[in-house]
Amino acid sequence: MHELSVVSALFSTVLESAGKHQAREITLVKIKVGRLSGVVPELLVSAFDMYKKDTIADQAVLEIDLLPFRVRCRACGVESVLDEFIFACPSCGAADLEILQGTELFLEKIEVEID
Repeated sequence: MHELSVVSALFSTVLESAGKHQAREITLVKIKVGRLSGVVPELLVSAFDMYKKDTIADQAVLEIDLLPFRVRCRACGVESVLDEFIFACPSCGAADLEILQGTELFLEKIEVEID
């Protein structure tokens, strides 16, 4: 499961950051996930719930902001959000598309409690 390795890396970053700020508890972890990132949000939540047990993130919530698949046609210049993974411009049918959004996977925010 690819999501386990993603959450493992995420937890390394989150716990390191919380340690630097001497946090006693992590309450929220917010990530942005593009539709083409290669991960399944539901599996990320399951993996997160496994990793957070017996850590300072035990009560933390994982918030996922799912980003749409946005492209720009190089032929006609139209920007579109594609619901299907069909690489064709909905305006002119050209297949020469520039991906503007949808491949992201990054940590946006950590909320912690500090003494």
